[in-house]
Amino acid sequence: MGLVENFERIAQSLPYEADFRDVEIVEQRASRHGRAYELRLIVDRASGADLQLCERVAARVNASLERETDPYTLSVESPGLDRPLLRPADYERFRDRDVRVKTTLPIGPARTHRGTLLGVRGNAVILRTAAGELPIPLQMIESANLEYDYRADLRREKQERRAKR
Repeated sequence: MGLVENFERIAQSLPYEADFRDVEIVEQRASRHGRAYELRLIVDRASGADLQLCERVAARVNASLERETDPYTLSVESPGLDRPLLRPADYERFRDRDVRVKTTLPIGPARTHRGTLLGVRGNAVILRTAAGELPIPLQMIESANLEYDYRADLRREKQERRAKR
């Protein structure tokens, strides 16, 4: 078994290990750059991925790949504020959050749609937009990401300060 196959096996089995049961592998990627491989994991958990989690995952993966002779670099990252939504379960997990969805074909006049995620109904993701509910067939989604609204955070902080007075 080669480096890439070992990496993929480790990444897929990681959430089944006792120390990493709360970890979700959002994305895994292996690509060759010259003579070395670039291995990339994006990890998350319900409480959020922090630096310590990324370090623990990287140490675990490196320990498992210790015997590999092919040169590689490993990066383990959090999904960030604009986390990609890749699986139907992601659309349920992040219900009521603001999202940006790009489609392969235009729906109405646009290929990029922004709104509040209402979940999945049948084979469609439902967004609440200014114009009402917008169903987007799953097979037409090119990419989808959470949208972080820093203004909402600032408003919430301001309201919390007022409430403390």
